[in-house]
Amino acid sequence: MSFAAYKMMHLPTGIENCASGFITHCSADFAPQIPSIQADDLDSEWPSEKAVGPIPNLIVTSGNVLEVYLVRVQEEVSSSGRDSRGPAEAKRGGIMAGVSGASLELVCHYRLHGNVETMGILSVGRADGGRKRDSIILAFQDAKISVLEFDDSVHGLRTSSMHCFEGPDWLHLKRGRESFGRGPLVKVDPQGRCAGVLVYGLQMIILKAAEAGSGLVVEENAFTAGGAVSARIESSYVISLRDLDMKHVKDFIFVHGYIEPVMVILHERELTWAGRTSWKHHTCMLSALSISTTLKQHPLIWSAANLPDDAYKLLAVPSPIGGVLVICANTIHYHSQSASCTLALNNFAVSDDSSQEMPRSSFSVELDAANATWLSNDVAMLSTKTGELLLLTLVYDGRVVQRLDLSKSRASVLTSGMTTIGNSLFFLASRLGDSLLVQFSCGVGASTSPHGVKEEVLDIEGDVPTAKRLRRSPSDALQDMVNSEELSLYDSGPSNALSAQKTFSFAVRDSLINVGPLKDFSYGLRINADLNATGIAKQSNYELVSIHFFKLGVCCSGHGKNGAVCVLQQSIRPEIITQEQLPGCKGIWTVYHKNTRSHNVDSSKMSSEDDEYHAYLIISLETRTMVLEAASNLEEVTETVDYYVQGNTIAAGNLFGRRRVVQVFTRGARILDGAFMTQDLNFRAPNSESGSSSETLTVSSVSIADPFVLLRMTDGTIQLLVGDPSTCTVSTSVPAAFESSKKFISACTLYHDKGPEPWLRKTSTDAWLSTGIEETIDGADGTSHDQGDIYCVVCYENGTLEIFDVANFNCVFSVDAFVSGKTYLVDTFIQEPSGDPQKSTNKNSEDLPSQGRKESTQNLKVVELAMQRWSRQYTRPFLFGILSDGTILCYHAYLFEASENATKNEEVVSGQNSVNLISVSTSRLRNLRFSRVPLDAYAREETSSETPCQRITIFKNVGGYQGLFLSGSRPAWLMMFRERLRVHPQLCDGPIGAFTVLHNVNCNHGFIFVTSQGILKICQLPAVSCYDNYWAVQKIPLKCTPHQVTYFAEKNLYPLIVSVPVLKPLNQVLSSLVDQEAGPQIEHDNLSFDGSYSVEEFEVRIMEPEKSGGPWQTRATIPMQSSENALTVRVVTLYNTTTKENETLLAIGTAYVQGEDVAARGRVLLFSIDRNPDNSQILVSEVYSKELKGAISALASLQGHLLIASGPKIILHKWTGSELNGVAFFDAPPLYVVSLNIVKNFILLGDIHKSIYFLSWKEQGSQLSLLAKDFGSLDCFATEFLIDGSTLSLIVSDEQKNVQIFYYAPKMSESWKGQKLLSRAEFHVGAHVTKFLRLQMLPTSDRSNATPGSDKTNRFALLFGTLDGSIGCIAPLDELTFRRLQSLQKKLVDAVHHVAGLNPRSFRQFHSYGKAHRPGPDSIVDCELLCHYEMLPLEEQVEIANQIGTTRSQILSSLNDLTLGTSFL
Repeated sequence: MSFAAYKMMHLPTGIENCASGFITHCSADFAPQIPSIQADDLDSEWPSEKAVGPIPNLIVTSGNVLEVYLVRVQEEVSSSGRDSRGPAEAKRGGIMAGVSGASLELVCHYRLHGNVETMGILSVGRADGGRKRDSIILAFQDAKISVLEFDDSVHGLRTSSMHCFEGPDWLHLKRGRESFGRGPLVKVDPQGRCAGVLVYGLQMIILKAAEAGSGLVVEENAFTAGGAVSARIESSYVISLRDLDMKHVKDFIFVHGYIEPVMVILHERELTWAGRTSWKHHTCMLSALSISTTLKQHPLIWSAANLPDDAYKLLAVPSPIGGVLVICANTIHYHSQSASCTLALNNFAVSDDSSQEMPRSSFSVELDAANATWLSNDVAMLSTKTGELLLLTLVYDGRVVQRLDLSKSRASVLTSGMTTIGNSLFFLASRLGDSLLVQFSCGVGASTSPHGVKEEVLDIEGDVPTAKRLRRSPSDALQDMVNSEELSLYDSGPSNALSAQKTFSFAVRDSLINVGPLKDFSYGLRINADLNATGIAKQSNYELVSIHFFKLGVCCSGHGKNGAVCVLQQSIRPEIITQEQLPGCKGIWTVYHKNTRSHNVDSSKMSSEDDEYHAYLIISLETRTMVLEAASNLEEVTETVDYYVQGNTIAAGNLFGRRRVVQVFTRGARILDGAFMTQDLNFRAPNSESGSSSETLTVSSVSIADPFVLLRMTDGTIQLLVGDPSTCTVSTSVPAAFESSKKFISACTLYHDKGPEPWLRKTSTDAWLSTGIEETIDGADGTSHDQGDIYCVVCYENGTLEIFDVANFNCVFSVDAFVSGKTYLVDTFIQEPSGDPQKSTNKNSEDLPSQGRKESTQNLKVVELAMQRWSRQYTRPFLFGILSDGTILCYHAYLFEASENATKNEEVVSGQNSVNLISVSTSRLRNLRFSRVPLDAYAREETSSETPCQRITIFKNVGGYQGLFLSGSRPAWLMMFRERLRVHPQLCDGPIGAFTVLHNVNCNHGFIFVTSQGILKICQLPAVSCYDNYWAVQKIPLKCTPHQVTYFAEKNLYPLIVSVPVLKPLNQVLSSLVDQEAGPQIEHDNLSFDGSYSVEEFEVRIMEPEKSGGPWQTRATIPMQSSENALTVRVVTLYNTTTKENETLLAIGTAYVQGEDVAARGRVLLFSIDRNPDNSQILVSEVYSKELKGAISALASLQGHLLIASGPKIILHKWTGSELNGVAFFDAPPLYVVSLNIVKNFILLGDIHKSIYFLSWKEQGSQLSLLAKDFGSLDCFATEFLIDGSTLSLIVSDEQKNVQIFYYAPKMSESWKGQKLLSRAEFHVGAHVTKFLRLQMLPTSDRSNATPGSDKTNRFALLFGTLDGSIGCIAPLDELTFRRLQSLQKKLVDAVHHVAGLNPRSFRQFHSYGKAHRPGPDSIVDCELLCHYEMLPLEEQVEIANQIGTTRSQILSSLNDLTLGTSFL
């Protein structure tokens, strides 16, 4: 393995930064979106406060992912009928302040080439009536700053300015330092006049915002949409804080209420440390600088000294009060130019001069590592390190703050940031648990406890019975009752009986799931695995049984009360209800049947339509059709019904509000009422001169949208069956638009724009008013109230896509070359006034007669189309197209109102094209645009040349989810959550030929599919998993911190180290820290031993997955002794020297943590685990324990022996059955072994500071010998062997988020006769990799199966998990593929538009932060960049492939092989 590929499989989910701002809309134009309502249940003192004001966007970053969300608020509706189409899950939390639910909806999602360090929102405030939008300021490691704004024309973010203070020109800013404690820190002036970025510790960059009147904004205004201008940065300059005599800046902020921007800086004059605090404790001070951006001056206007040394955060108090809050670990201080006051939080608070007494809070709390946000102008909410929410009230008179009040509020998730969204919501971002969107409402008066507050259990899996949700509890004991990720609501702490104290009530409205930080993971059997499959899954038979059959990843994630076990599976495995042999099946459909009786009361039953059972299941075989009754037991009724059963069926569906069934076969169609035929149709060519031509004309594909049926014939023409709802009959017609045209249609579909407000109508320019009026007339008689519009989407052989409105078939939208997969689709008749240069170049390159390039893309055509808008408020339609080479194009529609001058231009253009187009263009969907959505997780499949079958099946409700299913050789689910598609492959059943939904008595909202082996399976989706994630995840809350997990394969158990904090009396804790001999002398110190101290207590839990997929059961626990920490748990196979056989045991390594005065020691414990055959209980018995010097940090079994890393030694033991005896040892200078890996007789060990060592064990001399080591110093996180055929490489991840690959080559001269490990590749991952797992790569195609002995089969990839919650893999590549992909990567650096202007090459370079490091070879390709290739337009793909001397299909198959080879889970 000289070459590898780095591939992200699960993006980071732990949110590090969050902010709110008006990015996609400005605060003035919010009114049409959410009709604001008067709050009726707030107190009469606050009549002005609206429940829902203008709601800004939520912007979150996790690792290198940036996401912008829109907050959708649902008002409480008096009539339940109208709201029934809203989603059920958004109703979480009951009704509060007139709002029944709020949910987050994704606007855009970007993967950046760099980790976002901090983020700020540049907002103009309400200065111009809220007409301007806000911009996002992102800061990246060392000193890169990008300013992004939302661009309506592409429905995404674009970079408005970039500022870089790195490189040789700016070296002087570092002042010789190389490593800095933190990355750049961004803060923004509340009025948006400037922003400050603190880089390199002491350099302040001032970004000056563009004034509204300056020329920069006005010229932009000409072509931005409807004058929506975002805030911009005009210029920047640097202030050196060192010149202002500041040495150690801790934080800074801009304060409210000054004419010029005023920046308050918190800095420490001289440092102190924990051992000196009793002498030197008030070392911090505040300095307020008035920033004049025009004069570039910054005079000091006020300062405050003598702040505690543990001050770390500033909060700007909103106007009208102004000033700044300083948050310290034990105190909170308020300072303004005129006044100051303090609040002590616990006994450790000392005042700077011990004369006066500080006011104390009513309870004791430590505030280090707190986050905060303002709920109103005088109430701040703080979140502590234990996850408690505290309310800090400023009691003020005029502008003078008299005192601070702190009260306990709720318990919630451990936060990494929080932000207030609008005036009634806030968001708690978390890296350690799920992030929450919470609504708050404020009442006045201490006695009025909020009346409507119910106990809200935020159960992520959603399977909590409703009875549980209504529990109320006034006490903290609630924490133990409910799930670990909730906001538990109990009454505020002792209230100060203030008449004006505000009480807040909270309701959780939405949550974003997070699987990070992944501390450890293991890989084991799936719960519903096929047992016969596991029986033959020996190493040799892996090709027979695809490995994703029965594997899942189990991760430890979270911390403290957010600790959880996450069960992740990359591919969905459905729960099978029943299965049947059914060879030769071509398609399956389920249809409803509504008899006329129930139709009369239709309007009242509208809500129950979703729960109607299916009536018939139609199965099309090769030569006949079977019909089964679907309502209960699926009995065959083929003989007794009038369905066409003599041949195969092309499609079946419902017409006329489910009163009729239409069945289409190759030569005709039938309309049926239940089992009885009401109409029979035959198709023949509309202009058939002779009978022979009509014989060959058959139906190729069908699309049904009530009351129309669209048929595509095999000769590329289309016919439309038009239904008449009054008589329930249909008639055949050929649309006039297609009668004369000779264009061959390659795919077509009908799109039903349902709902009371059809979405596509908004995109038409003039027809807007008239349709609105028609709709109200329709609704009067109550029949066609919910009809919506129907459109026909057609794609021709030459790749042009057109959308027609059905009925009169006017073309309302058309796109040239849909096949090429452009990033944005715009109606052809709109020429942008800017004259997009991209388009014109593409046109020319197509006409070039370069034959060699043309032929590869000539035969590409669209073979299937689908367009769908899923039922939910505000959803926008998706458009899918499948190309003949297996590529799937997915587009999301959006609305863009082109500005006036663009429309004028378009009249001229269309006038040239044809005479009558000017009249036509009025009814076009002129404002409709589509943007392309990447489908990363989906591996393309090569479609065979035989007749393409329908592959897309849209479902509205399978287990409560909506989306579409892709059948074929690599089937996948695309599920719709928050306006984003989540791709979940389903690989366990092999290729799937047909799929349909089924809802009946025995199968509740399930589905049926037929595999290519001819097995029909009736299934349901596993309810325990959550699919709104990159992979399907099931979280099992532990309520304690997990540390390590391993898999006991024989018994299918997961041993897991957890720790729980326990409060112990202080004297107990102190006595354990002293050597017993020198005990008595401690009495002389006048220490008072009252109070308690929290100590982590460790245990090993043995957990078993539940068969039904429910919560996991703890089968046994192994407690540790007091102050003993379990460090590692492993399942080891030891060779018993007395009985001469192997035993599988559980080995645990521990350490006693007793402070620095006690010599370290640890224990190694061996346990045997047995199952009681009678009642399947787990029996855990201790076989052996032994105390050793030094902490036992890693264990492994090496050829039947046990290898123990204890402190600085590595000792190999043999097992006699009753005790461990040392056989060999190695005294390297490792300080603390982080990880041990073993392959055959080779040992790889990673040390916490000394990098890696490579050892071997020789049986005959029984000696451990050092082969080689890395001479550099490296803080290892994880190590593993990478195996590629016969090549062995060593991989290590370090504390600077890099990964390095080493190899052992004693014959090379630079390895110093083999003492030194040589670098093979290095790469910057951008996240801390905590664990590597070695998994055999899967065979990708038939070529590699030909020679089973070759290097290709013995190839292992490494799956890794990170602290951000991301999962990726590093896979070996052969040289040919590597060279091809590497040259492609170099091209893509320039060819792809990178978000925020970041350079992928600089991001992926090894980060050494000033340590001496010789750069290694660049032998890893970055699939994060390569995945952009498939998103390029087809012509550019071909062009780039041509430039690097290969073909597009070659590149795509290389990328596809990599995806297939690593789809493990």
